[in-house]
Amino acid sequence: MKKLITMLEQRKNEMIEIRRHLHQHPELSFKEKNTAAYIENFYRGKPVKIETNVGNGYGIIVTINGGKPGKTIALRADFDALPIQEEADVPFKSVNDGVMHACGHDAHTAYLLVLADCLIELKDELAGTIKIIHQHAEEAPPGGAKSIVEGGYLDDVEAIFGVHVIPIAPAGTIGYRSEYTFSGRSYFNLKIKARGGHGSSPHKANDAIVAGAHFVTTVQTIISRRLDPMETGVVTIGSFDGKGTFNVIKDSIEIEGDIRYYNSQTEKLISQELERIVKGIEVTFGVTCELTYEIGYPPLYNDPDLTKFVVDTLTQINDNDIKNIIEVPKMTPSEDFAYYSEKIPGAYYFIGCTPKGIENPYFNHHPKFDIDEDSLIVAAKSVAYIVTNYLSDN
Repeated sequence: MKKLITMLEQRKNEMIEIRRHLHQHPELSFKEKNTAAYIENFYRGKPVKIETNVGNGYGIIVTINGGKPGKTIALRADFDALPIQEEADVPFKSVNDGVMHACGHDAHTAYLLVLADCLIELKDELAGTIKIIHQHAEEAPPGGAKSIVEGGYLDDVEAIFGVHVIPIAPAGTIGYRSEYTFSGRSYFNLKIKARGGHGSSPHKANDAIVAGAHFVTTVQTIISRRLDPMETGVVTIGSFDGKGTFNVIKDSIEIEGDIRYYNSQTEKLISQELERIVKGIEVTFGVTCELTYEIGYPPLYNDPDLTKFVVDTLTQINDNDIKNIIEVPKMTPSEDFAYYSEKIPGAYYFIGCTPKGIENPYFNHHPKFDIDEDSLIVAAKSVAYIVTNYLSDN
């Protein structure tokens, strides 16, 4: 462990350089060809097994076989970016118009590349096997994780660990939560088809906008009047496409929305109520509705025993870069790491990354999102402590 931590400290600047390179050259989900090539080239010539084009895209799995028998674990970092025009004032600003690493996946990849390289150098002293998952397409359902799980690549893995940089605290703070941590999410699209007409003769038409407006209002009653108050759910209308001419009654509109929940029972209730409301609108307004409903990612569940192991490990160390371990509340973003933790005991925790001197940082997915790059060494060291402790506990 001491060797590993020393190696990471000596390569902190390299992590930052890699992160800045990736930040400057972001690629969207399922289009990360150059990023995947960069990652693959990093491992070329090293004594590891490299699998490319893993899953339904550009995923990469690197297998590090230790010099002694032991457990098999996995470490995961995602590497796709978002369709956002960067506004952050940094010298390594994105050169790809309309694409930005606004969620921190560049940081995830940078820390894991260097950590994996150090583990490779020390592999003869390790007991067990480590699978490094460089995952594509976290941001766009169906995502990359599900296909990796279904491909059987992790059938022999006993535990999986992952981190995410989030500006909830300064660098040096690590946040954790046991059991349900991130919400699941679903997507819906509703097309309402009616009979258009002239604004002067509404009685001769059938207004799709009025039916759609009723849907927008009524769908919120699912949360306020159908869901148990002790449960959590969110229904968001993100798009209402009904633009037309001021004196013309629209014959069709399209609505898109997002649903969040923490368990399958809540998801089932919301989807059933959504269908019921749509049927009611058809009857009430005499329109025809076409509803598309797709489950995106399930809720992310952190294994309690594995989470306790992570917390115990990190609270017992004495490291100047890791200053604070805090429990965080449930959060409503979603993450396809959830597919891993459905199959394998998983622990997914958070690395504080609030830029120095900033009281109100821009959150992930904002065009001005940025991180304190000290968070990279925090991520690398924390995972290093966890890996060495877990593999040595035979």
